[in-house]
Amino acid sequence: MEKVLKQITGNLSEWDKPEVYSASIGLIDLTTLNSTDTPSKVESMIDKVNQFQIHYPKYPSVAAVCVYPNFAKVVKNKLNNAGVKIAVVAGAFPSSQSFSEIKVAECKTAVEQGANEVDIVLALNHFLDEDYKAAFEEIQQIKNSIGKAHLKVILETGALKTPKLIANASNLAIEAGADFIKTSTGKMEPAATPEAAYVMCRCIKEHYQKTGKKIGFKAAGGISTPEDAILYYAIVETILGKEWLSSGLFRFGASRLANNLLTKLEGKSVNYF
Repeated sequence: MEKVLKQITGNLSEWDKPEVYSASIGLIDLTTLNSTDTPSKVESMIDKVNQFQIHYPKYPSVAAVCVYPNFAKVVKNKLNNAGVKIAVVAGAFPSSQSFSEIKVAECKTAVEQGANEVDIVLALNHFLDEDYKAAFEEIQQIKNSIGKAHLKVILETGALKTPKLIANASNLAIEAGADFIKTSTGKMEPAATPEAAYVMCRCIKEHYQKTGKKIGFKAAGGISTPEDAILYYAIVETILGKEWLSSGLFRFGASRLANNLLTKLEGKSVNYF
């Protein structure tokens, strides 16, 4: 791992180019997850998403908007860009400390109200106590409850202290039905790290080699600069290949990254979102 990451970081100039920064905008789950979020604040963000390509026609729209589940209907009613997905964080985010029945109901309701992607947190209360069966079954139940909606499972890798634990969590989530595995909630430190990304991408690759099924990877938590974006872009391309460099298989969870990428591309300060 260290050798590969050192090689990637030593060659980041290969990815330091406008087309990579531009492509990265199209991989963003544009996120607002604050206690002060309101319907009008969420609507304002969606207005900007709707109008983005009027102002910046050279660049792709973001991949998704990500909000709390009670705003799924607000987004659905306001969003008029069919290419942008509606994602929610649900299942007692960010702690995942609640009854499984409550988590399942929250996820199911969010999808009924318009979400087509659901981000949940691995039940660390089970996983860290080595009750892998309970952790597995909860993911499975949630996946079954949301139908065709995509399920992203957040591992909260900052709480997993070894590469082996991260790998075990990755494999458990994948086997239980995750469509994506995601690094972090962004609510605890450390958040996303290159080391965690490497382990998770290796697990995705091994699963693909065994089954032919492609699982997505989402880097989230502390990712805000263009340099952060190209680092994770480079890790995904190096380990998983160019096939993964699309919003169907690779995402950034971020609130500030889009503006910073636009600033880099435009050569002046941009605070659009």
